[in-house]
Formats: sequence, structure tokens, C-alpha cells
Amino acid sequence: MSNVLRGIVMGITDLIPGISGGTIAMVLGIYHELIASINGIFSKDWRKHLVFLAPIMLGIGISLATFSHVIEWLIVTHSMPLFFFFTGLILGIIPFLLRTANFRKTFKSSHYLSLVLAALLVASTSFIREGNLESIWTNLTLGNYLFLFFSGWIASSAMILPGISGSLVLLLLGVYPTVINAISSFNISVIITLGLGVVIGIIITSNLIQFLFSKFSTLTYAVMIGLVLGSVIVIFPGLPSSIPYGILCTVMFLVGSIVAALLGSKN
Repeated sequence: MSNVLRGIVMGITDLIPGISGGTIAMVLGIYHELIASINGIFSKDWRKHLVFLAPIMLGIGISLATFSHVIEWLIVTHSMPLFFFFTGLILGIIPFLLRTANFRKTFKSSHYLSLVLAALLVASTSFIREGNLESIWTNLTLGNYLFLFFSGWIASSAMILPGISGSLVLLLLGVYPTVINAISSFNISVIITLGLGVVIGIIITSNLIQFLFSKFSTLTYAVMIGLVLGSVIVIFPGLPSSIPYGILCTVMFLVGSIVAALLGSKN
């Protein structure tokens, strides 16, 4: 039951483009066991790993089915305060990542350069992405389904990587509103397409992530922090049109920052 509850918390954060389920797994103290279980699901000890993973997956599924309606409603009716909240979450997690990387002792000039390049790479997507943050795809074509599949594949890497939200990746790729709408309305074709990409991506990339953290931990964190910083430029919704709305957006930004800081301080 405790793993079901952990999965619910991870699922809620995976719906929000700010804090990843991987970060929550670290805060909850199960991150390394999670990665080991994903990598070991096809080993001779698969039953032990499945017993650990199954309740977590159940909890994540409960979150996706329950809270997607709330997130979709907020995107449609209150998108600017919501994305100010997202921005606060993203910036608020940076101190946690820097502490985890022990950057004062481990970062060298090459790591700072990698951080800046990663930030610029993500920031540049704000100029090439089409559409806007609130668009929902309808009348999907084969090309749309293929893009959703590979979006799930790419996002799955972020879902198990501390600091980068899978939802944020979907947001950067322009499919986040479509995915949230599909989950809340039980659009089976979209859910299955994205889900296949996520599952295959997690299985394939979990070994790579474990290797990168074991061999190139500092560089991995530097790139990760750069990706997070660059994403702020992409999802920033602009300036509010009135003073009262500006106050609301500021409050939401501060709430997001505080929530992220509290989560990070527990590790």
C-alpha cells in the first residue's frame, strides 16, 4: 500500500510540467530501487522486481485517471497562472539538483559549458515549435500517431530522470494538451499509442540512464540542469494583462517555487 501511495504522488507530478516522477522517487528514497527494478524486470528475479513495480504503476495509473481532469480544466480556463506555477516549480527544483550534484566541488568549466549549451538547445525550441500551449489535436493522422509514439518514447526518459518532467518534454514537443485531454476523456487510441512509446522507452533507456549516472554523474547533472533552465523560456506564458492578474500569477509562481523547494529539502 505504501508503494501505491508513492505511485500516486509520482503520477501527480508526472502530470505537471515542472517536477518529474524521478525527482519524487529520490525524495521518497526509492529512486535507485526503481531503476534497478526496471532494469531487472527481464532477469531471473523478475518476480521480485514486479512485486515492487506493480503497486507503483497502479498508483501512477490512479493519478493519471483522476487528476488529468483538473489539469485539463486549469489549462483551458486559467492557463497563465498555471504556467506561472509551472515556472516556479521548474526554477524551484534547481537548488535541489545543484545540491545533489555537489556542484561547488564537482563542476568544472566543461560542466558549466555543457549546462549552458543544454539550456540554449532547449530554449531554441521556443522559436521552432508550432502552435501554442493550449492547442489540442483533433482528427489525428498516421503521422500524428507516430509523433505521439516517439513523444512518449522521449518523455519516458525524462520520467525516470530526476529533475526533468516527462510532462515538460510533452509540453516542449507540443503534445501535452492533447495527451491530457486524451487521458481525461479516455481516448483509447491516443493513450495506447503514447503508452507503448513510454513503456518501450523506459525499458530501453533505463539501462542508459543507470550507466550515465554511474560513469558520468557530474556531466549528466550539468546537462540536466541546463535542460531544466532552458525549459523556463519555452513555457513562460508572457506578462499578465492587468495588475490583479499579475498579483495572482506572482502568487502562483511563489507557490510553485515553495513546493519545489520543500520537496527538494526533504532529500
